[in-house]
Amino acid sequence: MSKSRILIVDDEPGVRSALGGVLRDEGYDVDTVASGEECLERATRHAPDVILLDVWLPGMDGLVTLGKLRERQVDAQVVLISGHGNIESAVRAIKMGAFDFVEKPLSLEKTVLVVRNALRQRTLEAEIRDLRARVDRRLTMMGESEAMGQLREQIAMAAPTNGRVLVFGENGTGKELVARTVHALSRRHAGPFIEVNCAAIPEELIESELFGHVRGAFTGAVSDRRGKFEAADGGTIFLDEVGDMSLKTQAKVLRALQEQVVEPVGSTQRIKVDVRVIAATNKDLPTAIRRGEFREDLYFRLAVIPVFVPPLRERQNDIAVLADFFMTGFAQEYGRRPKAFTADAVALLQRYAWPGNVRELRNLIERMVIMVPGDTITAGDLAFLDRGTAAAEAVPVAGPGPLVPLHEARDRFEREYILRVLAEQHGNMSRTAEVLGVERSNLYRKMRAFGIAPGRKAEEPEVSNYE
Repeated sequence: MSKSRILIVDDEPGVRSALGGVLRDEGYDVDTVASGEECLERATRHAPDVILLDVWLPGMDGLVTLGKLRERQVDAQVVLISGHGNIESAVRAIKMGAFDFVEKPLSLEKTVLVVRNALRQRTLEAEIRDLRARVDRRLTMMGESEAMGQLREQIAMAAPTNGRVLVFGENGTGKELVARTVHALSRRHAGPFIEVNCAAIPEELIESELFGHVRGAFTGAVSDRRGKFEAADGGTIFLDEVGDMSLKTQAKVLRALQEQVVEPVGSTQRIKVDVRVIAATNKDLPTAIRRGEFREDLYFRLAVIPVFVPPLRERQNDIAVLADFFMTGFAQEYGRRPKAFTADAVALLQRYAWPGNVRELRNLIERMVIMVPGDTITAGDLAFLDRGTAAAEAVPVAGPGPLVPLHEARDRFEREYILRVLAEQHGNMSRTAEVLGVERSNLYRKMRAFGIAPGRKAEEPEVSNYE
């Protein structure tokens, strides 16, 4: 690990010598100069982490030097060295962005402590910048296709309003990313964004999860708990997979939307909430309404602004852009150089149907970063996609052998396709379900029907923006 760099700027040789010696003993890399002009030149060439800057300097004084450092965007932490009776100048320097000041005669012990604090602050600021960059990256909607242009227009119109948004599209297309982008561009962006996966919460707990509960409301309720609606007050609640809610829960959500109040389980207290609701589903809700599985009145409450997220197969021109985007991110995450895609590899990526949509592409690129040696990804590295494309395009009854009824041919193809995807995902049931675009419970049922043994039982959940 490299040493932190300290630059001492003082016109007194004794101060430079004493302070430099102490800081070197503390393990820092120390440089010293006698004027503001030298400070600018040295800081520009060799960026320090901390600058100890005397206020009184010959020629350009410390405050002018500080101003020019900021103009040149030198992001070092600056600590002013101020003589007695010059505190007013030090306060001015703090307002200009200096980290702190120390008075002369210098207490070496205090100066070392201030330097440590300045370095700690610099580290925290760097971490915050990194986190913001990651958040910005997560909220980046890549692609310049016509479908993505239409999606951006929908988001731009919906975001500044307070209207409820229903995001619909296939699994893995990026519905959560759309919801987060709507929130980030809304007037509520400073408020909380609370996500609830309605499909992942057991029916007996979802009401408590949404609306909270009081102590003793049910077995295990050992203390009061705020619900997600209350936690989202002043911000946005994202109801993901809203089509999986039971009719009973739907009725209570409808009431919360109508009245903007929630009632915790086991309580008669009504809590007023100010929440914008964004919901998402991969289901055909109008069909669910006709089947009696989803409330029509709730649908119309949620779908004030419907937003459709296109599947990746309708965004072929975006596939190469997304692949490069994910490649850059994963290469940085794993500390490796980004790999380039050959022209035939890009053509194969664009030819593939992507049943798992953007999530499948993201997982594939991560696999390429880890598994492919060298700096280039060729069509050979992606050959398994070509086989999948051929299988998907094949007509089951067209091959050799006797003709069979349509349902039997369909079952044969479906069984073989599940087996192939299961093998490619190394038996991981969650990933197989994601690639196939089905619920895991539905995949288990199909596998039992086809006599296929389940894959790995111990699976780690994956987190992805592309829901």
